[in-house]
Formats: sequence, structure tokens, C-alpha cells
Amino acid sequence: MKRNTGFAALLIAFGALILFNKLGFHLGDFIGSVMGFVIPLIMVGLGYLGIKNDKKIGWVIAGIGIIILVSKLAGWIIILLAIGLIGYGFSMLKGRTA
Repeated sequence: MKRNTGFAALLIAFGALILFNKLGFHLGDFIGSVMGFVIPLIMVGLGYLGIKNDKKIGWVIAGIGIIILVSKLAGWIIILLAIGLIGYGFSMLKGRTA
């Protein structure tokens, strides 16, 4: 068995899931939401491989993947930012001594 056989099988499976979804064979909301995160991650990974192999298109693919991923994770990023601001505010209040 060759080294990239597992990766090739994974790409075929993801491609089949996308194709089934576009043809109307929906596999549930969970698969759709997972694929919404997997595709940008694959784009970032392929972009990284392109950058590593000195291909300029790798920067474009990675950049688009990062933009899509950040937009999908924007809600979580805002929640983490709010928690950080609350924690920083409490630490500032604790630091005051009269």
C-alpha cells in the first residue's frame, strides 16, 4: 500500500459527500455543518502544501480558506473575546489596592 492511499480515500469520501448533497441526497444537518468546516480546513492544508512547494497559487488558496474559516468561527471568536474582556476587567479590579 502506498503512503497517500488513506489521504486519497479521505478526499474521495469528502467529494462523494459534497456530490450527494448537491444532487439532493442529504445526509443530515450534522454532515452539512461538519463539511462547512472541513472544506476550508482542506483549502488551508492544500494552500500550505502549495506554499511549501513554492507555488504562488498556494497563498491564494490558503488565504481564501482562512477567510472562510474565520467567517464560520466568528461567533466563537466573539464569545472568546467577550470572556477575555470580562476576565481582564476583573483582574484590573482585583489589582486596585487603596
